[in-house]
Amino acid sequence: MSILDKVKIGNTVQVNLELSRDRLTKETIEAINFSSLGKISDFRITDGKGIGVVLELSNGKEQWFFEDEIDLLDENGNVIKKNCDKKENSNFIFDFLRGLNYENKNKVSELINPINFLVWLVVSFKDIF
Repeated sequence: MSILDKVKIGNTVQVNLELSRDRLTKETIEAINFSSLGKISDFRITDGKGIGVVLELSNGKEQWFFEDEIDLLDENGNVIKKNCDKKENSNFIFDFLRGLNYENKNKVSELINPINFLVWLVVSFKDIF
């Protein structure tokens, strides 16, 4: 589930300074130390794949953060724990591929069998998908 499904522009989130300190300016770090809360003003695509957020900080300036550098807050202002389960691609085909195993073949007749080759090929590439 993406951050876009959980928050909207105008929501308040908390910055996790330990994850982003190395790329921020001194002025931004001081603003976050004063108040780690920020208001979402925009979303940006990062690295061509992920979604980042642009936050308005306590000093009025805007700074963007990666999705994993912020903590979402509930209605009471408590941090929502992140679900680190990466089963977004949970369907029959991916479950089937994860269950495939390849056993080494020693006989020539097993080695030239095209089905064994296809199983080896799928098992070799299943982690890429």
